[in-house]
Amino acid sequence: FANYCMVMVGDNQGKLPEGVKIGSAVGPDAMYVKLISSDNHEFYIKREHALTSGTIKAMLSGPGQFQENETNEVNFKEISSHVLQKVCMYFAYKVHYSNSSTEIPEFPIAPEISLELLMASNFLDC
Repeated sequence: FANYCMVMVGDNQGKLPEGVKIGSAVGPDAMYVKLISSDNHEFYIKREHALTSGTIKAMLSGPGQFQENETNEVNFKEISSHVLQKVCMYFAYKVHYSNSSTEIPEFPIAPEISLELLMASNFLDC
């Protein structure tokens, strides 16, 4: 599921590296959204995957209550990149296996990030 999440390391000042095209991340009907970790790593993920989170869904929906609704960028001041990357992978896993008729494999979680991941999942409502 790592292929479902594009990671941009460092502060790219809202720009993609030259030559990288991922579709639109602009406007309310954008295909992608940008999630930014506490250590300024940027994750471009499909909007459909991001909406797995009740918190992100509330931020990206509705009549202009949140700035994120306009910019399609969500800053997480309390979630580090190694945890946010795993969250993005879980979003893809959940979308992929929702309504699946096949056996669903266990989602792997390293013990050393389990507490941080639990706290993030609680905040993100996913």
